[in-house]
Amino acid sequence: MCTGKCAKFIGSALYPLALFSIIANILLLFPNFEVEYLQETGKLTPEILYLGGILGGGIAVLFPAIHIHATGNGGCCANRCGMFLSILFSTLGVVGAAYCLATSSLGLINGPMCLTGEGNWSRPFSFDSEDLNLNFSDSEDHYLSNSKIWDLCKKPQDVVLFNMVLFILLICFSVIELVLCLVQMVNGFFGCICGTCGKRRAGPV
Repeated sequence: MCTGKCAKFIGSALYPLALFSIIANILLLFPNFEVEYLQETGKLTPEILYLGGILGGGIAVLFPAIHIHATGNGGCCANRCGMFLSILFSTLGVVGAAYCLATSSLGLINGPMCLTGEGNWSRPFSFDSEDLNLNFSDSEDHYLSNSKIWDLCKKPQDVVLFNMVLFILLICFSVIELVLCLVQMVNGFFGCICGTCGKRRAGPV
């Protein structure tokens, strides 16, 4: 087993995931690719403004990715110190990915903020909404499984699908980040004991 190669792979995989998380969260700030909703208060959901994809799945994972990738290189004492530090950095990545996962899940469940037929800006699909008289104890009544009620949102156009796709992507990214950081914590532990690589070059015969 080569813990150094494993660390390099994990670090390389975390780079694009962190970047995609940042991009997805930035897009959520501009429903229907329009700026006006960000400029006016009360037209974006709290879960978007929590910046889970930027701060959690993005920045909080990017720093561990840089260190974990660099840890794969050999160093003093087979870079055991670097492997130990990678455990701490991976913990930061786990926290960031978990934060992104939590905010994205809530954003997906409660639905978007939009202009309803009543002429009010609200979240008609959230469980405590008074704009939609449905029995949410029945899963078929929830907007995720009933696209027929999406037209309750009049503006921004196609905001329901827009939010759904981006939040689902953020959930997927954060789950993968979470798994990779947890794997690196285990890999870092073995790296502290064995060094960055278990193979030794054979000396001259």
